[in-house]
Parts: sequence; C-alpha cells; structure tokens
Amino acid sequence: MSHVLVISGSPSATSKTEAIGDHVARRLAESEWHVGHLKVRTLPAAPLMNADATDPAIAEALEQVARADGIVLATPTYKASFSGLLKTFLDLLPQYGFRQKAVLPLATGGSMAHLLVLDYALRPVAVSLGARHVVQSFFLLNEHLTFHEGEPQLLPEGTHLLDEVIEQFRKSLIAAT
Repeated sequence: MSHVLVISGSPSATSKTEAIGDHVARRLAESEWHVGHLKVRTLPAAPLMNADATDPAIAEALEQVARADGIVLATPTYKASFSGLLKTFLDLLPQYGFRQKAVLPLATGGSMAHLLVLDYALRPVAVSLGARHVVQSFFLLNEHLTFHEGEPQLLPEGTHLLDEVIEQFRKSLIAAT
C-alpha cells in the first residue's frame, strides 16, 4: 500500500488550510492509500527553528516524509508566498527529500491575486527537492470553505475542481507503483 503525507504549514489551529488538508487526506484514504497528516505547527518550536533533526518529533516527521510515495503540500498564502512555517520545515529536508515522489501543491487565500504562489513559489521548491512529478496545483479561495458547527465544509464551487486535482494526483501515484 502506498503512503501519502499531507504537510500543512498553517500556524493556526482553526486553519482553513488544515481543513483542506484533512479533506484531501480523507479522499485519498477512500482509495485505500495510507495517509498521514503532518501539521507542522504541532512540532516543537525550538528544535524546528534550530533545525535539530535529532529531536524525536522532528526526526519522526522527517521519517514520515522519507516513507511517503506522495506528498501534499498545503499552505495559506502570506504576502504572496507560502507560509514561513512550511518553509522552515522544508528547509530541514535533504537536498532531494522528494526524490521519486509525486507532489500536490495546495494553497488557500483570500484573493485570486495570490494564485501564482503555487507556480512561482511552492512548485519550484518541490522541484528543487527532486519531486518525480508535481501535479496540477490547486488554489482554494477562503470563501469556498466555511465552518458549520465547528466542522469545515467545502462549498460546491471548490469541491468539483479539487476532486479533479485529487484524481490527477491519484493517477500519478498509481503510475509510480
């Protein structure tokens, strides 16, 4: 069974980005993939900031990346780029930490003006980490995700396109096995 790791780079516990990461993880698990969700904000701050790969939590997170066949990178958009928290974690990976992996970049944001964060910031990082294939990315407007009784709900405008992107990612994973 193939392993997929969703890596969420939002610092917020009530993050729409984490909610979309959870949604993608559930959808991939329906296809019998083994899916984990690494929420970078839950890693210990001092070892993360000091790039201390000997810290048990950091070492386990890096091992999760190494074991994964596919990576989903989920980030909020900040100042026209991906989150610094995600960048800090990605900087801990070895030079080719995504070698032989399919990568799905996802971003959330308040305006389509930030759409290019995927192609001009996140995709190049995934490629530089040696990704085998970076599939079509997806940008979700904040307005397409709401919370109902504390649970995130993806509105239909976002669901259809996201489902297509998830399917492309699945096909990329299958092609690699």
